[in-house]
Amino acid sequence: MKRFNRSVFPSKGPKGIVLALTIALAGIGVLSWLISDTREINNVTYSQFLDLIEENKVEKVHVTGQDVQGKLKDGSRFETVVVDSPQMWDMLRAHNVMVAVDNLANQFNFWHLLFLGSLILFFIFVWQFIRQARSASSGGGPGGIFNMGKSKARMFPPSAIKEKFSSVAGVHEAKEELQDVVDFLKNPDKYKSMGAKIPRGVLLVGEPGNGKTLLARAVAGEANCPFFSISGSDFIEVFVGVGASRVRDLFEQARSHAPCIVFIDEIDAVGRHRGRGMGGGHDEREQTLNQLLTEMDGFLTYKKPVIVLAATNRSDVLDKALLRPGRFDRIVHVPYPDQKSREQILQVHSQSVKLDPTIDLAKVARATSGFSGADLANLINEAAINASKAGKTMIDVHDLEEAHDKILIGKVSKSKMLTDEDKRVTAYHEAGHALIRLLMPLDSDPLHKVTIIPRGHALGVTSFLPEREKYTSSKDEMISSIMAALGGRAAEELIFNKLMTGAASDFRAATAIARSMVCDYGMSEKLGPVVYSQEYGQQPYSESTARLIDEEVRRILDECQVKVREMLSQHKDKLDKLAQLLIEKETVYAGEVYELLGIEPRTELKLS
Repeated sequence: MKRFNRSVFPSKGPKGIVLALTIALAGIGVLSWLISDTREINNVTYSQFLDLIEENKVEKVHVTGQDVQGKLKDGSRFETVVVDSPQMWDMLRAHNVMVAVDNLANQFNFWHLLFLGSLILFFIFVWQFIRQARSASSGGGPGGIFNMGKSKARMFPPSAIKEKFSSVAGVHEAKEELQDVVDFLKNPDKYKSMGAKIPRGVLLVGEPGNGKTLLARAVAGEANCPFFSISGSDFIEVFVGVGASRVRDLFEQARSHAPCIVFIDEIDAVGRHRGRGMGGGHDEREQTLNQLLTEMDGFLTYKKPVIVLAATNRSDVLDKALLRPGRFDRIVHVPYPDQKSREQILQVHSQSVKLDPTIDLAKVARATSGFSGADLANLINEAAINASKAGKTMIDVHDLEEAHDKILIGKVSKSKMLTDEDKRVTAYHEAGHALIRLLMPLDSDPLHKVTIIPRGHALGVTSFLPEREKYTSSKDEMISSIMAALGGRAAEELIFNKLMTGAASDFRAATAIARSMVCDYGMSEKLGPVVYSQEYGQQPYSESTARLIDEEVRRILDECQVKVREMLSQHKDKLDKLAQLLIEKETVYAGEVYELLGIEPRTELKLS
């Protein structure tokens, strides 16, 4: 059975009592009216009325002004309109007719008042019911569908925003640029005296999880001004014109609280290039974008500033009119955190958990290259979960290691039961990767850890981590990475003399690096310093050039494969030792490998 919404039909409290009383009074009034209205009453003329009196057929009459209602002796009823004359009154008295007379001032008796009051209450109830039903069905709050054009932005007063720049670890360059906006909001006269104009808008560009939204809140907290927050998708509706109306309403609210900050998250949902589609949602989105362009820098100007902060990870799809100076004057990049920033972010998130004081967060930061701020927060949280499940009192290095591997590779696959032969093949495969990396020049990434414990889709993993933050790679480093990727298959061929399927991901990685060397970085003598990258799935070069690219990629991979086979053949004794150690311990760190093989150790990135 369908249940009614309790907000529309209140069942308890004062509202329930008033509703029940209203319905009861309305019912009594309507019933009274129906009873009185359904009686059979005959209309007679004044002359007929006098004849009835003469014929001695009238039993009684009820006179109210000129209106007369009466009852005949046969039980039937009648009504008529009379003139006030002594002749009528004498006839009534002569024929012994019972006469009742009402004063005109008292003609609205109790039943009339009850009926009128019941009607008023009934219509009030119906109006309130329709109003609440509309609101509940639209989900738009008070007013329902009639408020669809209202902005969905949430306003945060200055007292509700606790974040400051000190709450945001890392992103020093982004905070420096945003500090100008804060300073203008606090000290506008300093800039106006020099003729400087505040930026109308600031676009925060960066990959997800790097703190764009947190930076926007920190700006509002530092400036101590109201903060309006809305998502780009909140503007768009199926009804044409609603998005533009919401933009107008948003900026009207913002200007009434100016100076203030408007933050639009995921602005690419509404700010994409115009003219890419026809009809439907495309027209609505373009109307919304046009209104946003007008509000940010249109014909009208306003004295008090409204600064628009927006965030996106797809700045390449935004309309050019949105990115021009006067609208989004500044584009602030929020990159992945560097090593120092990662250490600061880890320190912030570790304050809320019980972390073993012996853990060096600087080493953890070194081992988490490429992690976003959200990834680092997740790393600490996963480590805390691991420690809690194990019944520990604080997070230790093993919890962090497990969390790190789980995020990068996947959870340990306990359901995969490897045979001794599978373990042996996997051990030689991973030993091949590791040994090639150890034999490479010192400018290549050092070994971190080798394991043959299945995780995710991998039966084993060999980890290489950089000693420092790297922003460019040399040709030798890229060749070293290709050779390390090919080491697994080469070891299998050398020891087992057969081909297996475990090297598919290694080949994909090696091929991608070689193709980048040829197509992107100009590291091919035949093709030279020309970029041959594909655009939107189409190759902007001839078939003969494509054939040359394939030949160069194949040449690089073949040369690397020959070198790898030679190196493993020369150092087969080291390959056997490392594989045997992996079979025994399953997980081996770089320091143990250096000691086993008698190789000069490099910086070890073990977290402990």
